[in-house]
Amino acid sequence: MTVPARTPADKPALPEFSTVLVELGADRVLTVTLNRPARLNSFNQPMLDDFAALWRYAAQDDEVHAIVLRAEGERAFCTGMDVVEGIDRAGNLFHETDPGASLSPKQNRCWKPLLCAVHGMVAGGALYWLNEADLIIAAEDATFFDPHTSYGMVAALEPIGLAHRIPLGEVLRMVLLGNDERMSARRALEIGFVSEVVPGEQLRERAHELAARIAAKPPAAIQGSVRAIWESLDTGRSQALATGLAYAQLGNPLGTAEVDRAAHKGRSFEVR
Repeated sequence: MTVPARTPADKPALPEFSTVLVELGADRVLTVTLNRPARLNSFNQPMLDDFAALWRYAAQDDEVHAIVLRAEGERAFCTGMDVVEGIDRAGNLFHETDPGASLSPKQNRCWKPLLCAVHGMVAGGALYWLNEADLIIAAEDATFFDPHTSYGMVAALEPIGLAHRIPLGEVLRMVLLGNDERMSARRALEIGFVSEVVPGEQLRERAHELAARIAAKPPAAIQGSVRAIWESLDTGRSQALATGLAYAQLGNPLGTAEVDRAAHKGRSFEVR
């Protein structure tokens, strides 16, 4: 059965958001800005709802090739859940869901590459985004910490995700020391948590520059690569390789057909 091509009338509409600013540029980079600076960009239920809708939109709109997540305000990228407003809780504990079910792109099957541009405090629930980011760029003033244990709360969901990104000892140090210590941007770079550290005034420009370079590549190649790599984390080696081969067989004819190889001869960029 042949699936009909999507027509302009089928293009998903950009939803209305109350907690984030969203803009899709001509370069096909979707820029998402956390916009609760008075609350240090902490997430509440409206933000959870916004991100659930955002990932659906980004996954479905073929014009979105890459996503940059950044934040308003000088003090923080995000400090986790808003402890004053809170989020909706199920009356039955067995029906309660993890906030990551709304905040995390891969849990929402959005395989568009996500680049996080972080500054200031990056705490607790902010790790939901970072744990599933494909690239993280940090300003020099960025600090990372998880305050749960300092407040008598179990730190489980965010650090479990983090343990798939950085050494276990670094995760345990962050969890056990809580508010008593913050990981610097430089230390995050040393352990591979972030891929680059830049002066604060350069953060947004650099993040967009990288996202635009990614967005210019054939989307089938990029999204297939992102999906294959992330899904491999949930399987054994042999199954991951078999799945990766299937994705390559499906995606390579599409991706290579969209490339002008002559335009790429001798082209390279400096790694900072």
